[in-house]
Amino acid sequence: MKQISCCGALAWLLVLGWIAQARAQESPKEATAEAKPGETNPTPKEESSVTEHSIRIGGQSIPYKATASTTLLKNDKGEPTALVYSTAYARDDGKDPSERPIAFLYNGGPGSSSVWLHMGAFGPRRVVTENAAATPPAPYKIHDNEYSLLDKADLVFIDPVGTGFSHAVGKAQDKDFWGVDQDVKCLAQFINIYLGRNNRWNSPKFLIGESYGTFRSVALGEYLRSEDGISVNGIVLISTVLDMSTLSFHPGNDQPYTLYLPTYAAVAWYYKLLKDRPEDLNAFLGDARQFASTEYAAALMKGSNLTAAEKADMARKLSRFTGLSEEYWIQADLRVALPQFRAELERSRGLTVGRYDGRYSGPTYDLLTEYAEFDPSFSGVLGAFTAAFNSYVRSELKFGGEQNYKVLPSEPGENWDWKRQGRQGGFPGAPNVEGDLIHEMIANPQLQVQVENGYFDMATPFFGTEYTMNHLLLPAGVQNRIHLDYYDAGHMMYLHEEDLAKLKRSVGSFIDSAWKP
Repeated sequence: MKQISCCGALAWLLVLGWIAQARAQESPKEATAEAKPGETNPTPKEESSVTEHSIRIGGQSIPYKATASTTLLKNDKGEPTALVYSTAYARDDGKDPSERPIAFLYNGGPGSSSVWLHMGAFGPRRVVTENAAATPPAPYKIHDNEYSLLDKADLVFIDPVGTGFSHAVGKAQDKDFWGVDQDVKCLAQFINIYLGRNNRWNSPKFLIGESYGTFRSVALGEYLRSEDGISVNGIVLISTVLDMSTLSFHPGNDQPYTLYLPTYAAVAWYYKLLKDRPEDLNAFLGDARQFASTEYAAALMKGSNLTAAEKADMARKLSRFTGLSEEYWIQADLRVALPQFRAELERSRGLTVGRYDGRYSGPTYDLLTEYAEFDPSFSGVLGAFTAAFNSYVRSELKFGGEQNYKVLPSEPGENWDWKRQGRQGGFPGAPNVEGDLIHEMIANPQLQVQVENGYFDMATPFFGTEYTMNHLLLPAGVQNRIHLDYYDAGHMMYLHEEDLAKLKRSVGSFIDSAWKP
């Protein structure tokens, strides 16, 4: 073996030293990525951007401060687990903020960002969309929102982990937060931190959620009360589902068919597909409710024991309420699931009806399809909300940079953990938070609940919500703290400007009544 001379060895050591020095001068990010085993990366840093604005609502000028920021969450060991993004709007007129209501808002999915309530309903800036029709591509119009709730309360829009700019950090993964209980604990920790940092512990507190956000609000409200000692003044449920079985068209579960029937009737009425169509929608829906809960429910209860004559008679009545043919109802065994209804209702016109809002429709590619191929009420507004928020957060709130804002990613919902610790009782059933609402309304005798329903909402039907609220079996003095309002629109009733104005009046009045002496 050839030996290396002393000079050669020294030269080689100098080369190695030069390489080590060069590596030491690499960027901090690269150096951190190559941390040695056992070493820990620096604690993730929160980011924040504060900007000042003003808006006129109801004839008054309201100065406000907008804070776009991430909040660091930690586990019981003090280890960082997530950075949760929020956009907060606080009235900035020098008054004591602890004496002003504060509302925490979020959407559903599960796995949706808060962009819909933020840019469509209650934030100080709103994207303009078409009513019951697809909104054309950019450029989109973003206006001051005269229907914002900022005149009634300070607003904090929250994006759960895995949505918006929120993400897991440290050893945690996004999927660690994807579950009923996991999600509730995450948002409860965020709310606790926010109240402490901003001197809002003594403020009247409200939770406002839409869709799965209503499911979340009920579970979150009970968790805040029982675990953190935080009693909220009011909960606003927009397009509600508290019992997932009411939406599940599984074999043997006939309940959803009766609960959807009045919504089918509303949508058929809207498209003028009914024989002897009545002028009064509300009266017609009253008849549909009565029919669904009596004759139709009784017929489905008979199952296979229903006679051919009884089935034919029921198909005739169902056709009168829904516009679908008697033959179709007979072939469906009197059970038409939502995706089938959406595909069949306007098949003769080559159209598919929307799920979030039955007033929307779009072309059907496969005219022989049994199930709806897409949701025109979602695709018709997705581009507007995505572009509007991404433009707004960067140009006006000065936050986001090159980060990707996830509006409604599919991964959280596809991997959601629906199990609840210590809540099942007997055999596992459909996810349900009705018990949470019962507990918090009994334990918090001042809690008020406002429920907003769209007649053309086929994602969370209004009759299903009514059934849920009527079957909480609360004492009369407690039951009357639940208030229901209705709109001539769909799941996102705020897409219809007339109903957005009505929604603002309803929720604004609710906030006032739920906390003012």
